[in-house]
Amino acid sequence: MPRNRKLAQNPNSVSKIDHQLFAAQAQLAPILELVPVGNLKPSPKNPRTHSRQQLRQIARSIEKFGFTVPALIDEDNQILAGHGRLEAAKLAGLQSVPCVRVTHMSEAQKRAYVIADNQLAQKAG
Repeated sequence: MPRNRKLAQNPNSVSKIDHQLFAAQAQLAPILELVPVGNLKPSPKNPRTHSRQQLRQIARSIEKFGFTVPALIDEDNQILAGHGRLEAAKLAGLQSVPCVRVTHMSEAQKRAYVIADNQLAQKAG
């Protein structure tokens, strides 16, 4: 059953937010890329840090379950989200990691996204 039951029941009743989501989805249509770890550039302004213990835990998870959440990168291979996963992948000995490339954001939007993404994660219970 689709998440948006209202839309599934009546496809002609599309709200403004649904239009925005559909447009964003079409624009972002992610393509998964395997990028060599040496080609990825951590953001010098990444607000989040990971302890060595956390990185080992992430590495063990990657080894056990695979690299299930791709890193988010820009057109210059700079990481927007996934710094910890990249470092853990290095610990696990991976040569490349799956990434989704985001090319539609301005530099200001990228900075705002990185901050928002990290703040939302910190607010999790």
